[in-house]
Amino acid sequence: MTEMLATDPLAAIDACTARAAEALAAAQQPDGHWVFELEADATIPAEYVLLRHYLGEPRDAALEAKIGHYLRRIQASAHHGWPLFHGGAFDISASVKAYFALKMIGDDVDAPHMARARAAIHAAGGAAAVNVFTRIQLALFGAGSWQVVPTMPVELILLPRWFPVHLSKMSYWARTVIVPLLVLAAKQPLAKNPSGVLVDELYTARSAPLKSQAAGARRTWQIFFAALDVVLKRADPLWPRRLRQRAVDACTAFVVERLNGEDGLGAIYPAMANSVMMFDCLGYAPDHPDRAIARQSVEKLLVVADDEAYCQPCVSPVWDTALAAHAMLEAGGEENEARAAAALDWLRPLQVLDVKGDWADEKPNVRPGGWAFQYNNAHYPDLDDTAVVVMAMDRARGRLGLAGGYDEAIARGTEWTAGLQSRNGGFGAFDADNTYHYLNNIPFADHGALLDPPTSDVTARCVSMLAQLGETDSARMKAALKFLADEQMPDGSWFGRWGVNYIYGTWSVMCALNAAGLAADHPSMARAAGWLATIQNPDGGWGEDCDSYALDYAGYTPAASTASQTAWALLGLMAAGMVDHPAVARGVAWLVAHQETDGLWGQEKYTGGGFPRVFYLRYHGYPKYFPLWAVARYRNLKRSNARDVAFGM
Repeated sequence: MTEMLATDPLAAIDACTARAAEALAAAQQPDGHWVFELEADATIPAEYVLLRHYLGEPRDAALEAKIGHYLRRIQASAHHGWPLFHGGAFDISASVKAYFALKMIGDDVDAPHMARARAAIHAAGGAAAVNVFTRIQLALFGAGSWQVVPTMPVELILLPRWFPVHLSKMSYWARTVIVPLLVLAAKQPLAKNPSGVLVDELYTARSAPLKSQAAGARRTWQIFFAALDVVLKRADPLWPRRLRQRAVDACTAFVVERLNGEDGLGAIYPAMANSVMMFDCLGYAPDHPDRAIARQSVEKLLVVADDEAYCQPCVSPVWDTALAAHAMLEAGGEENEARAAAALDWLRPLQVLDVKGDWADEKPNVRPGGWAFQYNNAHYPDLDDTAVVVMAMDRARGRLGLAGGYDEAIARGTEWTAGLQSRNGGFGAFDADNTYHYLNNIPFADHGALLDPPTSDVTARCVSMLAQLGETDSARMKAALKFLADEQMPDGSWFGRWGVNYIYGTWSVMCALNAAGLAADHPSMARAAGWLATIQNPDGGWGEDCDSYALDYAGYTPAASTASQTAWALLGLMAAGMVDHPAVARGVAWLVAHQETDGLWGQEKYTGGGFPRVFYLRYHGYPKYFPLWAVARYRNLKRSNARDVAFGM
């Protein structure tokens, strides 16, 4: 293939594109959608094992053996613990949970891998040094004290919205995770744990201070909230019983309203698992409809192979389907475009038109119209997915003569997305104006992911959508472009909240600026393109590590090339009119050379962002559709017949 590229570049690209499109088509589900595995770190599969033992469910030895194999495989050989992403540094909380799960499964604590993990945990401060959510997990098993868990009174659910600490001021994911936790913290139940397994051997100290992972955390605020925590702990026994029961009932009602069928509370594992434990501690029988469906939602996240298994944090069918549809439209041809049309037909009925979710607390006069990330999550659609779906539908109606079929969906999706613009001009993922940054200083928020403020990447996607639909000079567009201009880093890049990291953010914004009509020589575009060209690896690809989210980040650090990040960089450079630049040719050559025998690309590196510094994602679909998209766009631009040159994706 490399020799072919040197002698006949476009023929090589044609062959690469055709093979990739054929392979991606083969992965499409019979009903038209795509869904690929979504992998996090060791914590979710470990928590799944612990959940079953918490509930005292019959043991599934075969499944536990497969999860044990998975956990042992991803244990790091360098530091003997478990990282937050492939090749990452030791993480104390992930390591304690993985060790606990393996011991629960039956691994001998004196086995070499367990002894090495235990030594690494001791060296990092032991089980007392874990984060808030791990402290709760340990406390639920009686393996740790509730006294080291920051207090969040269940009565929080009853506070008026104007109160400084209120659930509506937190992100959707924090909200759905915390509400059932409020009940658990109030009741402080003890796991059934029929095996009686604990991890006393992991403790080396009684307690350790919590360290916030939030950018901009303030010590004065932290001191204030730490003192408040002491007061709340002392006052906890004094809450009137009737008020406490009223609060528990309110939490239960909140969860039941948002149970979301077999897709679960918030459609994310931590909230789903917490809801099951909440129902259990409230005395709901296993066959109670609410508890049973909540429990079933967890099972649907399992990925079980012949020799190993793990639990996903959630599923990504809408995101995968919309992005794969874009890639197939880019690849072009009757068969590929028919595949894209089938995908869009699958997406159309998933638009949320009849539920005003939590986002309406801030924007009550906006009509519903968004898409969620998962199969179903009606209370929590997101702007990123909605913008990408709308753009795909708009591309299809322009190229496939499908205008009538998508017009209403596009209009409602655009109305909802634009309606959730924040006051600073930017767009968050799920809510508008979720910018109560002082909340990141409360002890419970040590993960630094309590909020959903506007970000460059989501704002870029919304700008791309509006511009693609012909809106380039409105007041809201000007406000969004100003937000993006203000967010540009001194080196020309943009921070990527939901993808790793500056490559992802920069690609997203460059496509948006191109769609909005900014010329390639505009200072923002030129600086961004210069940054991307500068950080290209000698092998022609691009790569960036999850460590780029570090609070002490001082500039780009070279990392091994990956297929998805190379594709993002190429799409960004081509949006800046640099299709003929040598950097683009080298990047395309890297993708062609690294295409695997199945027609797609492999990638173990994590290039998805869950929560910076806390939680990362390996989207198994990213190295499948993004490289196809990039090589097909390169071919189209080189042949000067691209119909989507100014599109924002």
